[in-house]
Amino acid sequence: MKEIKTNNRMDFIDKNLLSYVKSHSDSETELLEEIKRYTHLNVLNPRMLSGHLQGRILSFISRMIKPKTILEIGTYTGYSAICLLEGLKKKDGKIITIDKNDEIYEKVKSFFRKSKSYDKINYILGDAETTISNLKETFDLVFIDADKENYSKYFDLIFPKLSKGGFIIVDNVLWSGKILNEKKDKLTKIIDNFNKKISKDSRIRKLILPIRDGITLIQKK
Repeated sequence: MKEIKTNNRMDFIDKNLLSYVKSHSDSETELLEEIKRYTHLNVLNPRMLSGHLQGRILSFISRMIKPKTILEIGTYTGYSAICLLEGLKKKDGKIITIDKNDEIYEKVKSFFRKSKSYDKINYILGDAETTISNLKETFDLVFIDADKENYSKYFDLIFPKLSKGGFIIVDNVLWSGKILNEKKDKLTKIIDNFNKKISKDSRIRKLILPIRDGITLIQKK
């Protein structure tokens, strides 16, 4: 099999076609644009940001599900959490978002304060594995976008806390296309093994979408 030369690109479609898609889709809010600008100017690896197209997809999925409880593993600069909030049930809804980066914690919190749904955000600074283990809630929607080495562990921890019919969204499952390479580096192997694990799990429905770096949609039967 031919090796995939990625140049660290996360978008698989033509740049002009991508621009067309964005221009004919809903635009970002002012808050999301502010978060995007800050991320690209001040944060390491800004490519990790969900961005316009993926952000609208997260919003759309959340609006369709209308979750009462959302869990996000990997807050980063808060962009994806704000997108997921758009579909949250207005009454008694809440999102718990977890990250361990204390360097940007206060800045991300300042973005959350600008959201009309700030009172529904529980932003936790800490280790994801420990935090998830201690959570008592049942979740309707989960977004995993954190350290890839622990994707499988996070899935196992979350699954018992996922409501029947609930959804998990997993980011970066195509890893810039490197999962097709015969000679895989350690991290690519981990992601490939996670994908294989999910594909064989009979308790769930699953679908990989080739959007940006690859998104897996999972539904608990």
